[in-house]
Amino acid sequence: MSRFFGFFKDVYGEMQKVVWPSRRQTIAYTSQVIIFSLAVAALLGAADFGLLKLFEKIVNK
Repeated sequence: MSRFFGFFKDVYGEMQKVVWPSRRQTIAYTSQVIIFSLAVAALLGAADFGLLKLFEKIVNK
């Protein structure tokens, strides 16, 4: 039983060491992730569209 409580004591101690980002940093990081995700989605969408058109040209010849 002491190992059980010891685990949570250690978890609490580690959580005290965590440096949480500020609200401004969180918003900035979230914005960067969203913008990057949209850019990758656009790139993959364009590649998919281009390959689809290429495949259609090959098949319809």
